[in-house]
Amino acid sequence: MTSDQSAEGGERVALARLAELYGVAPSFQPSADRTVAASDSALVAVLAALGVDAGTPEAVRAALAARERELAARLLPPTVVCGADGTATALAGLPEGTRLRVRTEQGEICDSVDRLPPGVHELDAVAPDGRTARAHLVVAPARLPTPTGRSYGMLVQLYSLLSRRSWGMGDLGDLGELSAWAGRALGAGFVQVNPLHAAVPGAPTDPSPYRPSSRRYPDPVHLRVEAVPEFAYLEEAGAQVRGLLERARRLRESVLDKGALIDRDAVWELKREALELVCAVPLGPGRQAEYADFLARAGEALEDHATWCALAETHGSDWSRWPAGLQDPRSAETARARGELMDRVDFHSHLAWLTDTQLADAQRAARDAGMPVGIVHDLAVGVHPGGADAWAQQEYFAAGMSVGAPPDAFNARGQDWGLPPWRPDRLAESGYTPYRQLLRSLFGYAGALRIDHVMGLFRLWWVPQGQAPTEGAYVRYDAEAMLAVLALEASRAGAVVIGEDLGTVEPGVRETLHERGVLGTSVLWFERDWDGDGRPLAPDRWRADCLATVTTHDLPPTAARLTGDHVELRDRLGLLTNPLAEERDAASADTGEWLTLLSRLGLLKGCGGGHSGAVEEAEIQAVHRFLLRTPARMIGVWLPDGVGDRRPQNLPGTWDQYPNWRLPIADAEGRPVTLEELAGSSRLWALMEVLREGG
Repeated sequence: MTSDQSAEGGERVALARLAELYGVAPSFQPSADRTVAASDSALVAVLAALGVDAGTPEAVRAALAARERELAARLLPPTVVCGADGTATALAGLPEGTRLRVRTEQGEICDSVDRLPPGVHELDAVAPDGRTARAHLVVAPARLPTPTGRSYGMLVQLYSLLSRRSWGMGDLGDLGELSAWAGRALGAGFVQVNPLHAAVPGAPTDPSPYRPSSRRYPDPVHLRVEAVPEFAYLEEAGAQVRGLLERARRLRESVLDKGALIDRDAVWELKREALELVCAVPLGPGRQAEYADFLARAGEALEDHATWCALAETHGSDWSRWPAGLQDPRSAETARARGELMDRVDFHSHLAWLTDTQLADAQRAARDAGMPVGIVHDLAVGVHPGGADAWAQQEYFAAGMSVGAPPDAFNARGQDWGLPPWRPDRLAESGYTPYRQLLRSLFGYAGALRIDHVMGLFRLWWVPQGQAPTEGAYVRYDAEAMLAVLALEASRAGAVVIGEDLGTVEPGVRETLHERGVLGTSVLWFERDWDGDGRPLAPDRWRADCLATVTTHDLPPTAARLTGDHVELRDRLGLLTNPLAEERDAASADTGEWLTLLSRLGLLKGCGGGHSGAVEEAEIQAVHRFLLRTPARMIGVWLPDGVGDRRPQNLPGTWDQYPNWRLPIADAEGRPVTLEELAGSSRLWALMEVLREGG
């Protein structure tokens, strides 16, 4: 080895060490038997996003020495997690004789961490050598709430569920109706929906619910306008209202009766016009007091969100393109613009209140119908870089970075999801304030919360802007703190948490989530004995703490998988990686193994050969009987499966080649099915009867 090579090796060791001290992994494993080093350029870029200069060997050495001194001198980390019994790993290493002082959320002063109430408190420490430290102290239950007994329910993309009263896409009135009917008539315990987060406005709007402007605030496009109390007092605008209702009827019928796609932009334009009229109606004293309470509880976060919405109407929906002074939510220019746009800020605040109210009403309808869980809401993994959250919470996001996935056995190019990640250091310094606020907002109207890509509580793959997804690195989060905050807020709300843990998961993550009471996600087609013969996993070998389903919004409906229609669809769109015949044979073999197991277990009742409608219906019932044989605590039915829909709601790998997120629920012939028709569908009733009778 030459001296130059030795120097280069030493520089890499120093860079890797510096990265590790900031929670950045210097390598990753695309498969269990292979480790790949993250590139130097990726590590330098990720460290820069964390405020660390590693651009030269000299800078690396200086930063490494500074970080080591900082950690050696540090008495406490910024956030300390403490169990209800007073145990905290971070406190065990304090010098003997260190004095502690806690100020609780309730304002009480304690001189120890024993028997503290749950909450995020303020901790002061004074060491014998005079060193002092102040930290956030998270005291949380050891486990999250879990469902009592077993329940079954429905999974649905809300926009796809149109009734004869909705305005071109499903709304919160439809959600309340579905929940009340499913709970009372079918004995369902929950209804799970897609993320209802606020979208980034624009033309056209990105229809994906997983790339929102804000995760904390819901989108008012979901409002049932006629259910807003002030709608009843629009007498003076009678002709205008009648015109809006007529346009709503035409928009609805275009989807239900004429084969049009769901047009979110057209729905919002119509509802915005109506809501402008509704919000102009003076509130009664009681309603005004309720609105004032909402504003007081929401505080600065809502003001920021509403300000962004108002500014976006004038300057466009990407805040990075706004005038420089408006790019800072705390600037004098922004404060001045907020004052000038106060009517619009109040309008968007008003919409947030109305939407929050209708979400709570839907959950109340579900609980009143006897559902033990109620509405299961979905938390997307991130937000749009140009949206409201990224603008209002800039200090918490890593500039120039995007969340994605590294290359693996299934995708050698990796993935870039276009979502800026939270900075773990800033989260810890704040006591996880934005994360706590987000959870508290969602739990305000959710009986349970599904967390998309729950592995992100442990680590996320950061991709430098402008680089290929392969040129990224994993950044670790304090999973102990993230889970403690989750347990704290879920326990306060009495809500269940479901983690979407499909795909590649690092060792120990599923076990940790299980220990904390986070339910997993198990999808039938993926449940095989991967450590053995690879065959379908017998029902008694499934995990109990999970939501078990046959399919999801990103997978083919069950009818399409049983018939092979999903392969034909991907072939038409040019998405197959192998010849059509090979893909057909592989799909048929996969399905055949499952049908063989179902037959051996005696679950294929009244099912002959072929692929007739009756056979298909019997097979769909059989896979759900199989789920009942597993110990899963929650069993979900993809609502389109109940009427034989063959079209996926989202086809990964496509953009404009396929109408992702724009399809109404339809029957086997592709004819849209309304909520009213669903309630009268003998096919859906027969499927749900399987679950009611326990198989």
